[in-house]
Amino acid sequence: MLILPPADCTLCPRLADFRAANQAAFPDFFNAPVPPFGDSPVRLMIVGLAPGLKGANRTGRPFTGDYAGDLLYPTLIKFGWAEGSYGRSPDDGLRLTGCRITNAVKCVPPQNKPTPAEINTCRHFIISEIEAESRLTVILALGSIAHNTVLSTLKLRKASYPFAHNAMHVLPSSVMGGGVTLADSYHCSRYNTNTGRLTTEMFEDVFRSIAERMG
Repeated sequence: MLILPPADCTLCPRLADFRAANQAAFPDFFNAPVPPFGDSPVRLMIVGLAPGLKGANRTGRPFTGDYAGDLLYPTLIKFGWAEGSYGRSPDDGLRLTGCRITNAVKCVPPQNKPTPAEINTCRHFIISEIEAESRLTVILALGSIAHNTVLSTLKLRKASYPFAHNAMHVLPSSVMGGGVTLADSYHCSRYNTNTGRLTTEMFEDVFRSIAERMG
């Protein structure tokens, strides 16, 4: 059964206090746990870290309204995982096709840095999301924290599946009955792209590898 946090979730007091402060400072923002984007069932699930303050926390849709979405969504369109055009707004008409996007932590954290305790508290939501996807073939982790969160969620040893850009980890049969791959990418953040750690070609290479996995 899919479990999502309520709009007034208080499981993480620090995040709840930060949301309240943002509600006062930015009353027009979404300012609530950001739900996943994309209709089930899907073959590809993309897991990020957490909503950005003036991105998903403002718009209420993952990776929407900040720089990361400027790279992610056009890439999804190019590789057939989305239809329409990305306009940095939840009402831009963009539609995902066979793909779902979520975050390891549902609420915006101060300085974009959730604590280990907050990541752990939010983990049961990711568990329910993964278990709800009967056709899931690939989980794409954007960044090492998302990667480690997925492994912890699936009760797998991190040492057995080290994070590396464009790595494709075939997970054991204990996960969803087998046939699931954990794919890795550097996070498509402004910092990573501005420093050259992640280029458009490198990001697209990950989706080419996913396409090869899916056949």
